[in-house]
Amino acid sequence: MNFKIKNRSVKQPIIVGLLLLCLGFLNSCYSFTGSSLTDEKTIQINEFPNNAALVNPTLSQQFSTDIQNRFLQRTTLKGTKESPDILVEGEITDYSISPTTISSNTQSTSVGGVIQDSQNKLTITVKVHYENKVHPDVSFDRTYSDEAVFNSNLSQSDIEASQVKIVTERIINKIFNDIVANW
Repeated sequence: MNFKIKNRSVKQPIIVGLLLLCLGFLNSCYSFTGSSLTDEKTIQINEFPNNAALVNPTLSQQFSTDIQNRFLQRTTLKGTKESPDILVEGEITDYSISPTTISSNTQSTSVGGVIQDSQNKLTITVKVHYENKVHPDVSFDRTYSDEAVFNSNLSQSDIEASQVKIVTERIINKIFNDIVANW
């Protein structure tokens, strides 16, 4: 069968209508947000105390604020302190800076030798308790850890300004994905 519509002004609305119908059907079958949180409305995220042996004085407050902002800005959940559908809490259990054997840049000396830049590794570990009161079967207790390798000539304030932000962002991404995407 070969149907030809000679009038283009009739053909375009038909195609547009079919596309809108298909899009409407797909939207009803799949949520484009990717969130598994469908029935939950409220969230409480408690402060994450820093219980690591080496204490970064700003880490607890910054991590707690960043994870709260992530959930409140990227989901439809509303923050609450009373009877939340979701409770997220935990603690920072490790904050360490250690030398690594990895080397990056090498420099030749005037006498023919080679000097390798030394590097350090920042590791942060966070224990998380996630409680979903609407769907208790998805609740969990997990430990998240990440690290960043950096040149050893960074000052302590540079480490805290840049490397800590990188590592905590990665950890928050993992926590957020495990709770919201439920992968």
